[in-house]
Amino acid sequence: MLDVVALLENLPEPGLYRGQEGTVVDEYDAEFVEVEFSDLQNRTYALEALGKSQLMILHHSPLA
Repeated sequence: MLDVVALLENLPEPGLYRGQEGTVVDEYDAEFVEVEFSDLQNRTYALEALGKSQLMILHHSPLA
């Protein structure tokens, strides 16, 4: 929960493209999560259920 992730593929139907960042807001099971995509003013522009294989977790500090 609350991991920052990036899309690994284009999803044209909801208007999402490879590299866009989002935040995991719910975990459905071992394979699927709900991701919220927000703009710089913190307004949500997409909320999508995605497979973990479609995402890359971003790290903003050194990994131990």
